Amino acid sequence: MIPHSFIQDLLNRVDIIDVIERHVPLKKAGANYSACCPFHSEKTPSFTVSPTKQFYHCFGCGAHGSAVGFMMEYGGLNFIEAVNDLADRVGIQVPTQQSEPHPGVSESREQRTGSSSQNLFEVMSVATRFYRDQLKHSESAVTYLKKRGLTGETASRFAIGYAPAGWQNLAEVFSDYRVKAPRGPIDPLVETGLVVENDDGKRYDRFRDRIMFPILNQKGMIVGFGGRVLEQGEPKYLNSPETPLFEKGRELYNLFGARKAIREAGRVVVVEGYMDVVALSQHSVNYAVATLGTATTPYHIQKLLRQTDDVVFCFDGDKAGRKAAWRALENSLAQLVDGKSLSFLFLPEGEDPDSYIRKAGKNAFEEMLGQALPLSVFLFKELSGRADLKTSEGRAKLVQEVKPLLAQVAAPMLALMLLKRLAELSGASQGELEDLLQIRRVASPQSRARVPRPKPASPYRWLMQVLLHSPGYIHKLERGLLAGPSESNEEMAAVAALVEFIDSYPHIQGGKGASSTITYFHDSPHRALLEKAESETLTWDESIDLDAEFSGALARLRDMQRKKRMTELHSKSLSALTSEERLEYQRLMLS
Repeated sequence: MIPHSFIQDLLNRVDIIDVIERHVPLKKAGANYSACCPFHSEKTPSFTVSPTKQFYHCFGCGAHGSAVGFMMEYGGLNFIEAVNDLADRVGIQVPTQQSEPHPGVSESREQRTGSSSQNLFEVMSVATRFYRDQLKHSESAVTYLKKRGLTGETASRFAIGYAPAGWQNLAEVFSDYRVKAPRGPIDPLVETGLVVENDDGKRYDRFRDRIMFPILNQKGMIVGFGGRVLEQGEPKYLNSPETPLFEKGRELYNLFGARKAIREAGRVVVVEGYMDVVALSQHSVNYAVATLGTATTPYHIQKLLRQTDDVVFCFDGDKAGRKAAWRALENSLAQLVDGKSLSFLFLPEGEDPDSYIRKAGKNAFEEMLGQALPLSVFLFKELSGRADLKTSEGRAKLVQEVKPLLAQVAAPMLALMLLKRLAELSGASQGELEDLLQIRRVASPQSRARVPRPKPASPYRWLMQVLLHSPGYIHKLERGLLAGPSESNEEMAAVAALVEFIDSYPHIQGGKGASSTITYFHDSPHRALLEKAESETLTWDESIDLDAEFSGALARLRDMQRKKRMTELHSKSLSALTSEERLEYQRLMLS
């Protein structure tokens, strides 16, 4: 592990403006700098870099971080690589230390696995070369790919290979391939999912007699495989299991290779199968990606929206395709921001992207993309089909089914548009629906402008902002207030993790250490909340009264505790209260 004090010193030495300007042209915008975001396609700059706070934030896709975070996200580096890269730039040596993970921050995958990630990546590369070589010598596999319309150039570009039939073929290239499990560390072949170990300790190749599709991560490194049977057989597709390198819910097939095409086209098409992606690419539709045998997850949506403003899900028109589309819709509601677009294209019955583009060609397929249903249209079309809108009962059912979906929508303007459409379909007024569904009205830009410093809805969010901006306020914190009630257990947990971290590393308490603090939470479940809180401090300057901000947050927490205690005392009968409790209740009433 790299000492925290070193990273603090490193971030004090590097200037985030210099780091980012090597890759992205920045323009001065008041006290900050701005640019079109390098992580998603946009025409109006929403990417802001603060030279005083030393972090960047994109108001479009939510990308956020310090100089280390930028090198990880833009350069595709891991945490250690990013720190080493920045250290090389300023000419300092990176020390190391052996210690436990710091409080509040989870271990990296490298720390949790028995083998180093570098060794596992090498294992995957060797296996890929083996499978590609086997494809050249397999007449049946080559015949299958030709029958599917693939050229040799396309197969080479996607590094497609073939896993031959047989139980221990990988022994040809791995001299340490062991058929029987010995005692000792986990075998890297088992750890990467290439080899299966049964209950008797015997080992054999996971992939046999299958076309092999390597899966690359955002750095272009092979982390898994998808294997398809040549003809009939179950399962039709067999994917690598979850490993230290590979999480299906976080990776997308071909995202690494399609990034440039996605930005040039201004959109990405999400399909269900590897062959769909490969066939589309062969017909010059190079901006397609696929999920990996799992439903579209929020992580997938986040990754896609960082690449482009326009995401089109292209699924089969059958029941399974519509079910997959609905899952994608549900998991995207909380990720969308205004200005982004998600739409859904359902191909004619019996067609998938592979078969359709081979029959109709690129132009016809792209014309079909133009007919995709916007998320709002698909949502109400699907729910309206489940209820009879000619009856009061049917319209009431529609409102109830929309309610939990509306509650997830984070984009205020989209939420407003969905509410208006619901009013049209249900016959209720917008105001009635807002009251019924307990939806807070979105303030107009004019009304928001009249409030120069809106206070966060939660005192925990408020505390996060102050402590991230100036960790030294930890010395003034009343710890007992953190044990009070909260409507957001996630925010309370994030504050607790942040406080524990600052307590543990006093070297960051001496001033404004926000960028270095956020850096340490790169692999934490609280990362998103902390980044959001820090982004809200972008408008803070020297004129802000930090003492007042901190005191305001503590006052809110005290009030929450007071009300909780009053509720506890009020719930008791008068005769059950002790004299001390009666005096306490009177004091709380007057405070």
